[in-house]
Amino acid sequence: MTQALPPYEVGRLAGAVLDSVGTVVVGKRDSLELVLAGILAGGHVLLEDMPGLAKTLTARSFAQALGLDFRRLQFTPDLLPADVTGSFLYDQRKGDFAFRAGPVFTNMLLADEINRTPPKTQSALLEAMQEKQVSVEGVTYRLDPPFHVIATANPIEYEGTYPLPEAQLDRFLLRVSFGYPTAEEEWAILQRRMARRQEEATLAPVVDSRTLQMMQGALESVAVEDSIGRYIVALTSATREHGAVLVGSSPRGSLALLLLARARAAMAGRDYVVPEDVKDVAIPALAHRITLRPEMWLRQVNPSFVVQEVLTAVPAPASGALPTYARHD
Repeated sequence: MTQALPPYEVGRLAGAVLDSVGTVVVGKRDSLELVLAGILAGGHVLLEDMPGLAKTLTARSFAQALGLDFRRLQFTPDLLPADVTGSFLYDQRKGDFAFRAGPVFTNMLLADEINRTPPKTQSALLEAMQEKQVSVEGVTYRLDPPFHVIATANPIEYEGTYPLPEAQLDRFLLRVSFGYPTAEEEWAILQRRMARRQEEATLAPVVDSRTLQMMQGALESVAVEDSIGRYIVALTSATREHGAVLVGSSPRGSLALLLLARARAAMAGRDYVVPEDVKDVAIPALAHRITLRPEMWLRQVNPSFVVQEVLTAVPAPASGALPTYARHD
């Protein structure tokens, strides 16, 4: 069992990791905090944005700062499932088939442009993402922890892309977008590139994989008071009843809110969740789990607007009681 850290130490280390990544990825601190919260919560992150907005750079920078083994897999229309998971190859010297592990056998996998490959190959990641294992030719291989997928995707209206199936979207703990930088941020990007005198930026590890697992373990000691737990359930339920929604968020959305809110609390050095933690992660955690009615696309209604309306409509709790699961008689 991996030892856990106190929340204040998690907050200090998380801040150091973000500061390190921030030396390469200019601005976008809020988005970077969400990505780190997803990693601390033990989940996978989908970065969806236009090309050239530092999605790949973000994944590589976090892998370096967290001291993780990192592999990048470029998804293309001709990529096969075996190119992701690995396959059995005939070894002439031994006269037998030997398993050659695919790029999924790593700590952090960058699935670059995941929506440019057909669904069959996309689904090759499903088992690895959910079960932390890979099955090839009837043999199951466990993936060593920590294991995280950071996938990048261009918006689905781009030519030559395959929209991710709902079942796979649901496996991502949250979806994050960066957006374009401000003029000052863009000038800072150019300045840092000139100061670096080379294309690649390399970060020294701030923590290692064992410390990351200890940080992740610390989240289990972050208390979630009953009223906040019911608030999470109320938010998720409200997405199913919204008039613009065809299919609302599943209970996996409630779990994502819980895990990410705990991560936000620990990153702030707290051992308890406040309603603001839940509000901060609601749109990234729930928007990609919602399917709108077809007519809503004509009106250009966005799932994020739906979650924002739900946040406005559902009253936040103001209770300070202990959670029932933490009470002792």
